[in-house]
Amino acid sequence: MTGQIQALPERGPTPEGGEVGVFQSSWRRALREFARNRLAVVGLAILVFFVLFCFIGPFVYHTDQITPNLSDSYAPPSAAHPLGADNNGFDELGRIMKGGQTALEIGFLAAFIAITVGTLWGTLAGLLGGIIDSVLMRVVDVFLSIPIVFVVLILAVKFGATVLSLSIVIGAFSWLFAARIIRSEALSLRSMDFVSAARGAGSGNWRLIFRHLLPNSLGVIIVSVTFQVADAILLVSYIGFLGFGLHYPNVDWGNQLSDGIEDVQDGYWWLVFPVAACIVATVMALNFVGDALRDSFDVRLRRR
Repeated sequence: MTGQIQALPERGPTPEGGEVGVFQSSWRRALREFARNRLAVVGLAILVFFVLFCFIGPFVYHTDQITPNLSDSYAPPSAAHPLGADNNGFDELGRIMKGGQTALEIGFLAAFIAITVGTLWGTLAGLLGGIIDSVLMRVVDVFLSIPIVFVVLILAVKFGATVLSLSIVIGAFSWLFAARIIRSEALSLRSMDFVSAARGAGSGNWRLIFRHLLPNSLGVIIVSVTFQVADAILLVSYIGFLGFGLHYPNVDWGNQLSDGIEDVQDGYWWLVFPVAACIVATVMALNFVGDALRDSFDVRLRRR
């Protein structure tokens, strides 16, 4: 035989840089899918606008939200008050900014607490399985049977409503939904080869969680955060509307709705409609972003 078997050339690094490149490419594809969703882009723009509006706006548009000015009570929209004034003479535009700060702070802090606890709980349950999984998830089922609104109302009356207390209470009950979602993801990941290889190499449970399961569940976690923030903002607004939210000098969007709903029949529409539009727009923006992120990461998983 004149022909000889030629040695195959060594396989160099992949065009995308090996595993790291594949991971980065997957995230790039997810971002491209997100950018193609027009509702998601609009939702993200609205969300960024409200963050800037509530936290940067007060530095540009200065108002006094501490001292009532009864001479401006129920002042209609004008050059001095673009969105009018409430019954205490507080500028409504500045009031919406301050209420938005509270709503967003509670929403993001409660979501951080919920996603941290829920992620660790769900990942641990999904990884260990067996009797431990059953016990942990029965605890979740028990807490899910407790109406969160009643618990928040009782604790708000008992201990007083502050940004920190409401965030902790809402986060302490909102992690249950995140735990279920993350557990499902952990159940599917623990049977994959890279987890089995890491376990065979001597990795303990905590190393498996923090080095393998959590990084590969990041997409699901990010999606859960957006819905957690939206739910927390709605819950805070609902509690404030019932009169159990923050008290003077603090304010939230629910308080503003509660204070203005009695006057809207007298023609003071500016006390209700602008703040209601802010609540609806913020929650819808978060839902648009969350839906798009979920679809984007599903595409990433299908093409991975």
